[in-house]
Amino acid sequence: MNGFNISDFVPAIVTTILVVGAFMGSSLLLVRHYQAEPTYRYRLQLIKLTIVIVGILLVIVVLPFSESTRGQLLSLIGIVLSATIALSSTTFVGNAMAGVMLRSLSSFKIGDFIRIGENFGRVSEMALLHVEIQTTDRDLMTLPNLYVVTQPTKVIHATGTIISAEVTLGYDVSRGDAERALLEAAEATELSDPFVLITKLGDYSVTYQVNGLLAEVKQVLSYRSTLHKKMLDYLHQAGIEIVSPSFMNTRAYPPEKQFIPYHGPEEHVDAEAGKAEEIVFDIAEDAASLEQLRDEYKDLLSEIAVKEKELEKSSEDQQRKELLVKALGAIKRRSERMQVAIEKREKAGRAITRNA
Repeated sequence: MNGFNISDFVPAIVTTILVVGAFMGSSLLLVRHYQAEPTYRYRLQLIKLTIVIVGILLVIVVLPFSESTRGQLLSLIGIVLSATIALSSTTFVGNAMAGVMLRSLSSFKIGDFIRIGENFGRVSEMALLHVEIQTTDRDLMTLPNLYVVTQPTKVIHATGTIISAEVTLGYDVSRGDAERALLEAAEATELSDPFVLITKLGDYSVTYQVNGLLAEVKQVLSYRSTLHKKMLDYLHQAGIEIVSPSFMNTRAYPPEKQFIPYHGPEEHVDAEAGKAEEIVFDIAEDAASLEQLRDEYKDLLSEIAVKEKELEKSSEDQQRKELLVKALGAIKRRSERMQVAIEKREKAGRAITRNA
């Protein structure tokens, strides 16, 4: 043993056991603490990493080595950490710092519709190193935090967003007739404050853009599709062809021929509106509703704390004390049921994510 007895390693063994115990104990406590705050779970990862690094340093300090050997080991670890940070500064550390930046800005949260660069979807998870969104094809896309902070980010406002659609019409179509039909289409889509813009005067056609305010942002896909449907219906009902001006030059048809489909009896084809979001963004919707459930659970815990303080102060008023005890019991039972529901939802969510 080069002059070392087994007893010399007892402090190191005890320190190792304490570090492992601290790591496991903190994991259990912090997981419960951050269970109601999933957007702050990155802090749990940082704390765990810090415990591991500090634990390694403590074990080296108590090892029965000479001062020079111990100093060399600490210097080696410092060099390794410095090299690791330097080499991974654009990846791991960069993503971690970007994750902290995103949490401090709080520009979006779980459940928000978001466009990051060319990627559109609904936020389903926010972690230390990445942001996960559920895209319009129902797949889960993981974006590194470093990518998120370096790309233009557009978040659909919870109070409403503008839905728009474009169509190109020939110069032979009256601008007034076109705008009137497009406004009727927007009103039939139940968009608020509709308006029409002319965005381009092309060589052969005019580009019209119809816009309207949508208050229910969770159905943005369905309403965008419905707007396109209504544009087709109302433009055709107005006798306006939606064809290229060069259409007559490539296919010989008589001038009186119009390319508008037969408008039969009104079909209730829009009855399924809203189901697209239920299918496409199901995981993100579950995450958002779970986040709301956690917020309600936190509010209940705060209410319990307030009631308990009131109960302590009302020791002299027996009638008020009985009412507070009854109210406190009801709130605690509700919080227990909610906690069970949260745990079930979390387990179900993890199972869905693994199978997705």
